[in-house]
Amino acid sequence: MKQTTLCYPIKDGKVLLAMKKRGFGAGKWNGAGGKLKSGENPLDACQREVKEEIGIGLPEVEERGIIEFRFPERPEWDQDCHIFVATAISGEPSETEEMKPGWFSFDGLPYADMWDDDPHWLLGVLRGGRVNMRFYFDATSNLLRFENL
Repeated sequence: MKQTTLCYPIKDGKVLLAMKKRGFGAGKWNGAGGKLKSGENPLDACQREVKEEIGIGLPEVEERGIIEFRFPERPEWDQDCHIFVATAISGEPSETEEMKPGWFSFDGLPYADMWDDDPHWLLGVLRGGRVNMRFYFDATSNLLRFENL
């Protein structure tokens, strides 16, 4: 199973999301993150991907759980995603070829332009909770169903 990461830096009561500009998930706001490289652990992958995608360092990161994303019609998209929250960042977020960062208040999350699973878990994680869920999507990335694990 493909192992991936997503990170949600929090500062001054806001969360840093990034608009995916190309590839899988293009046009959606999400946490920065990506695939683990061979021999890489989830924390190192999270820190590397965030630096590559939005240009910031993560001196304080906490893992908040795992989400299993399943695409029965597109199993090559299946992944187990390690969810992180960063309580400190170094540097200023910057746009790259892959992502455009933006800060959002917890009560102003752009759910209409996010993955369909996000309303079911993200706010709880941002407020200090944990997540351990499985989400099923169709071939066009519409949410079919979900379950707590």
